[in-house]
Amino acid sequence: MTTIIQSILAINPNAQVTVDEDDVKQIKWHNNTTPIAEADILAKQKELQTAYDNNKYQRDRAEAYPSIGEQLDLIYHAGQGGDAFQAAIKAVKDKHPKG
Repeated sequence: MTTIIQSILAINPNAQVTVDEDDVKQIKWHNNTTPIAEADILAKQKELQTAYDNNKYQRDRAEAYPSIGEQLDLIYHAGQGGDAFQAAIKAVKDKHPKG
């Protein structure tokens, strides 16, 4: 879940703010930070959450890929061909397709 603070900082990375209970109605702006309209914050939150949800396959792949050491070992043992390495990577991509 994308938080209110993440949304605010995506709009203004220099914002100095606190938010109680991740509630857009409980924002405290600090050090002369210009307040951002609640509607703009909520729209940014929705945009960030959609982008996060749409990239689930990337997070799934990252967890499923063999470690770099295992990948290098597959390449080394395969010699120039790299068939085992390519098969291992393809299996992960097939299991977790894009969108």
